[in-house]
Amino acid sequence: MIELVSADRCTACNICVRACPTQVFDAVPGGIPVIARQDDCQTCFMCELYCPEDALFVAPQADAAEAVDEATLRQRGLLGSYRAAIGWGRGRQPTAALDHSHYLLERAR
Repeated sequence: MIELVSADRCTACNICVRACPTQVFDAVPGGIPVIARQDDCQTCFMCELYCPEDALFVAPQADAAEAVDEATLRQRGLLGSYRAAIGWGRGRQPTAALDHSHYLLERAR
């Protein structure tokens, strides 16, 4: 579930607003997007994936809102961690070549 939009990192590009399939965010004229409908979040990570500034944190295991502390998330490297895990973003190595699940499909055929 989406838990945080970092005011320090967000540039108000509103990519997260457009990327979210369940319209969790509201754009704010002259400000950063707000999490307006958190309960509608499906934890798809699309917002975090497309955020070019790693300004979002989606809690992967949350069924309900969690209290999160941005300083702790930053210290633990969790802001934008999904993007980092798949290799999206400046200076990151794409990880698609490491995925060998296609071998399972070939074996099943």
